[in-house]
Amino acid sequence: MRNIFSILLASIGLVACTSTPQKNTEEKSSAQKVLVVYYSQTGATKKVAEELKQQLDADIAEIVAEKPYDGDFGQTIERCKKEQEAGEVAAIKALDVNVSDYDLIFLGYPVWFGTYAPPVAGFLKSQSLEGKKIVTFCTFGSGGLQSSTSDILKALPNSEVVAGYGVRNARLDKAADEINRFLIEWGYKEGEVELLPAFMEHKPVTDADVEVFNQACGNYQFPLGTPVDVAIRETANSTDYEFTSEMNSPNGEDVRLTYTIYVTVEKTEGAIPVFTQVIR
Repeated sequence: MRNIFSILLASIGLVACTSTPQKNTEEKSSAQKVLVVYYSQTGATKKVAEELKQQLDADIAEIVAEKPYDGDFGQTIERCKKEQEAGEVAAIKALDVNVSDYDLIFLGYPVWFGTYAPPVAGFLKSQSLEGKKIVTFCTFGSGGLQSSTSDILKALPNSEVVAGYGVRNARLDKAADEINRFLIEWGYKEGEVELLPAFMEHKPVTDADVEVFNQACGNYQFPLGTPVDVAIRETANSTDYEFTSEMNSPNGEDVRLTYTIYVTVEKTEGAIPVFTQVIR
């Protein structure tokens, strides 16, 4: 886990590098056993986990903390700070499945302060996952799939850990369709989806681009900077924007922060711009 100062900074910006999905060309055995295991505080991650279970026809198990994290945001920060300072790992209850029986594990969690929620650390510590393939999925306020996956990889150096699917809590209604695309594109599920086009070349933002950015990000609880350039792509259902945004460090340091912020506008009457994730 990061120290508390980087944790609090991550809670404002959230997330690290991005990656481009590639088709998983490995042959899947019909006998392969798949487990969806997740921790959920508010029920958001549980919804994603249950959708994955259904689409994968997988088994499912919930990570339950011995001492529930049931406080508000401020209380959760304070508890995590105390646990970190004491070097404590959240204790979890025994799962109702034998993880060693599974070949492929989808591991889900909410992103807290730029990384996975503490009960997941309890899961990682309590299980023997060497040689397993772990596919992460998460829910978040603005982002965190890449950074949390990187942290899990550090915790499991002898496992194959890959970034899977992430969705903002504000966009849970889009999860089913997006999960279907993700699973097919990466070869975890059979089927066909239309390939998305690449983003065009980045160019300085226009006034119209800035208006799209402000509509999507202006009301977010944490500052997301000022857009400086953008790349756009047109799909059958949406216009997508890949903004580069800049802002001064919120902790007073003389550092200029750069984010990549994805915004989408559906091609339906009355649709408004929404941001899908922030990559820090």
